[in-house]
Amino acid sequence: MTLHTGAKWVLDAIAAAEAEGRPPMEQTTPEQSRTLYRDSRSALTPDVPDVAFVEDGTFPGDGGDVAIRYYRPKKTRARDALPVMVFYHGGGWVIGDLDTHDVICRTMANAGGFAVISVDYRMGPEDKFPAAVDDAYAALCWVAEGAGGRAIDPTRIAVCGDSAGGNLAAVMALMARDKQGPALVFQGLIYPATNMHRDTQSHIDFAEGHLLTAKAQIWFQDHYLRGPEDRDDWRASPSKHPDLSNLPPALVVTAGYDPLCDEGEAYADALEDAGVGAEYSCYEGQIHGFVTMGRVIDEAASALGEIAWAAQAAFEPRDD
Repeated sequence: MTLHTGAKWVLDAIAAAEAEGRPPMEQTTPEQSRTLYRDSRSALTPDVPDVAFVEDGTFPGDGGDVAIRYYRPKKTRARDALPVMVFYHGGGWVIGDLDTHDVICRTMANAGGFAVISVDYRMGPEDKFPAAVDDAYAALCWVAEGAGGRAIDPTRIAVCGDSAGGNLAAVMALMARDKQGPALVFQGLIYPATNMHRDTQSHIDFAEGHLLTAKAQIWFQDHYLRGPEDRDDWRASPSKHPDLSNLPPALVVTAGYDPLCDEGEAYADALEDAGVGAEYSCYEGQIHGFVTMGRVIDEAASALGEIAWAAQAAFEPRDD
C-alpha cells in the first residue's frame, strides 16, 4: 500500500509546521488545540457547497441547550419531510464543532438527498464522559420527536460520524436498541474509535508520523474520560458491548495509514458475525481525518459519497 499524494502533502505540511515551532497537540491546551484545528480548515477543506437551506438552532439537554445545525439538500422543497442523518463531528471528544464539519454535512446532504442535523455535543475536559454520549442520545430523541417542527421523517433516521463522532454514532446505535428507540435505519462509521485500549497492530504501526499519534490519542482520552476504568465502558468502547446483534446496517470506512484502522475493521467484522449487515471500505492510502481534507485529498469526496449513497439506499422504502 502506498501513501496517497494528498495525504503525504498533509503530513509534510504538519512536519514543516512543527519544525517551525508549532507544538504537537499533546503540548497544547484544549483551547489552543481547538483554535489550531479551526485555523487549519481553510487550507484543507473544499469550498462550501450550496444547499437548499441551512439553519442553526438549539434543543434543551441535560447540561443545558445543545446547538445543532440543520441542512436540507439542493433540489428539495421546504415542505417535504425528508429522511434525516444525525451527524456527530470528530475531534477526539475535545476539539471540532459545527463549523469544522460544515462542508462534510453539506456534501453528504446533497449527495444523498436527505436532511442532516449536526450536533454540537459537550466535550472534555470541561464536560467529561459520558456528557457527550448523553447529548448525542438526547439529540437523537429530539430528532425522533420531530426536530422542533422541522420537515423531517422521524421514521427514517440514520446516525453518522467521523473518528470520535463515529464512536458516538456506533454507541447511539447500541443505545437506541437497548432503550427501544429511536428506531434507526443506518449507521455510517467513518474511521471510528471503537476500543479505548488502543491495542491493535495498526496502533503500533502508525504510532508516529501519521497525524493521529499515540501521544495525541492519550491526550484526547485524558481530557475525555474520567479515569482508566471508563475505557471498558461500552459507551466509550462500543466493541466492549456484549451483544452487537439487532443493530441497523452499517458502513464502516477506514484509512490504511490510520492507527484506528484495525479496530474499525474488527468492529465491522464483529457486526457481521452478530448478524448485522455491515459493509467495510478501507481507503488504503489514506490517513486519519482525510474526509475533512477534500481540498487536497480527492478521495475525501469519494468516501463521503459512499457513505451518503449507502444511507440513501437504507432510507429507501422497501416493499414487505
